[in-house]
Amino acid sequence: MRKISVLLLSTTLFAAPAVARESAPRADQIAFRDIYRELVETNTTLSSGSCTLAAEHMATRLKAAGFSDGQLTLFTAPGHPREGGLVAVYPGTSQTAKPILLVAHIDVVEAKREDWERDPFKMVEENGYFYGRGTADDKAQAAVWVDTLIRFQKEGYRPKRTVKMALTCGEETNGAFNGVEWLAANKRELIDAEFALNEGGGGDSDGKGKVLGQSVQVGEKTFANFRLETRNPGGHSSAPTPENAIYQLARALTRIEEYEFPLEMTDTTRRFFAEAGAARGDRIGSAMVGLARDPTDREAESIVNTDPFLHSNLRTTCVATLLDGGHAANALPQRAGANINCRIFPGHAIEEIKAELERIIGDVGVTVTQLPPKRPAPPAPPLASKVIGPMQKLVDRYWPGLKVIPSMANGYTDATFLGAAGIPTYGIPGMWGDPDGNGAHGLNERMEVRSVYVGRDYMFDLVKAYASNP
Repeated sequence: MRKISVLLLSTTLFAAPAVARESAPRADQIAFRDIYRELVETNTTLSSGSCTLAAEHMATRLKAAGFSDGQLTLFTAPGHPREGGLVAVYPGTSQTAKPILLVAHIDVVEAKREDWERDPFKMVEENGYFYGRGTADDKAQAAVWVDTLIRFQKEGYRPKRTVKMALTCGEETNGAFNGVEWLAANKRELIDAEFALNEGGGGDSDGKGKVLGQSVQVGEKTFANFRLETRNPGGHSSAPTPENAIYQLARALTRIEEYEFPLEMTDTTRRFFAEAGAARGDRIGSAMVGLARDPTDREAESIVNTDPFLHSNLRTTCVATLLDGGHAANALPQRAGANINCRIFPGHAIEEIKAELERIIGDVGVTVTQLPPKRPAPPAPPLASKVIGPMQKLVDRYWPGLKVIPSMANGYTDATFLGAAGIPTYGIPGMWGDPDGNGAHGLNERMEVRSVYVGRDYMFDLVKAYASNP
């Protein structure tokens, strides 16, 4: 999941000077670009691609750089031969410092050649951008992690911490085989770490080369689908009865529509509302600051709630997304059903939200069923200074004047499975995106060349900071 911008709330954010443009890529950037290209040009869609092949390509590169077979674990699960992944381990010197884990998913959203301006599985550099499926979500990060380990190996770097990397499949398709989930359940010791670095954070720009902010994702909502269903004996439509499955379902949906889950804040969202709000300089920004100071301020809440992202960032949300019912145009419906998609605020179990939906509906004739897959609901990671501090220190160097703002995602990533396994996971700053989302999950996906190259340097320095100073 490519992050939805949480910083580009106003063009008055902490705008930093654009990083100086480079006339030509450095030799190390050219080497990195080749890794990036190979990943993008390896189709890893669920329908016709192979994460296993992409993982094998990256293992080949690591072996060529000097990694031993014992440092590399290629894995697949029974029944999922094309959905494999790779774990690589670069050993540290300390016997007591816990490892860090670098995570990236290598599967991508479907892409049809006839819909794209360019072949989605050929990486094209054009007008200052890299184009291709996965350039933004999430193969740039995967390429940086592989490139980082290769650079460590070539320079003979001896970190105190062991640095691990997991390239996995399944993040983009809810219900598909998920490599991180499988590793957490079957190879927990292989990925054991004090914390993990993941997608979900990053920077926002004005789309013209100016970086406006950098964020770190600290926590995310849990995803759950529920099916609402009503049943009735039905009958001939010429003789309607008071009991109608469609009307009964409609009443339940109206009650859900009218219900507002209560406002909540974590340490992360409170800090986000305070700092991002202060940066806006508008009415919503002032209300964000007020709400961070006093979550019971109803006037501030009403102002903040006018922004759909901010409204959702303050609470659990449940919304109807699919509807079905009836069996014939001239018959009373025997059944009606709807899908309710919930994004659950950290700290609440899926079962708790199911019970709350039943309470809201207040009709035992409406069944509420949680649909598979059932995702875990881990607590939000801590705002640990040993994690956030190095991020800010490097942002001070790369983008003077910017603050790393912690944020919580309304969506989800593989951090859900790592958090449930006891590995706090953070979506890191670094590469930045454009206001339009860079086509992630859509057509003509792209990443600015400078964003990739400068973000790569930042991410390399960040991993080294953690690895050298446990």
